[in-house]
Amino acid sequence: MLAALRHDDRGTVTAEFAIVVPAVLAVLGLVIGGILLAAHRIALVSVSAEIARFEARGDRDLAEARLDGLGGRVEVEREDDGALHCVTLRSRPAGGLLTHVTITSRSCAARSTEGAHA
Repeated sequence: MLAALRHDDRGTVTAEFAIVVPAVLAVLGLVIGGILLAAHRIALVSVSAEIARFEARGDRDLAEARLDGLGGRVEVEREDDGALHCVTLRSRPAGGLLTHVTITSRSCAARSTEGAHA
């Protein structure tokens, strides 16, 4: 009788494995996607701050060169708010399901007296 029960339990490990593996892969995909989004956001914040500083001090050529280095996947908005020059960047990560997520970063820098005339 015990031998019959032992044969009945053989398929349970395979069934449990078949249920657990997709769940683990889904969680792993979400974690990796979150990390990629966070890395993209950090890079976008850094670039928006750089461009705001370049443009605030009048270095439009350096700012355009930095934007060209991004490959044209970024939308740029500029705004002057009193003594501040603000830059807003919007971008979507390349590839997969993450292309449906838009990441936005806004940075401002104080305009220099020379940059205010440019």
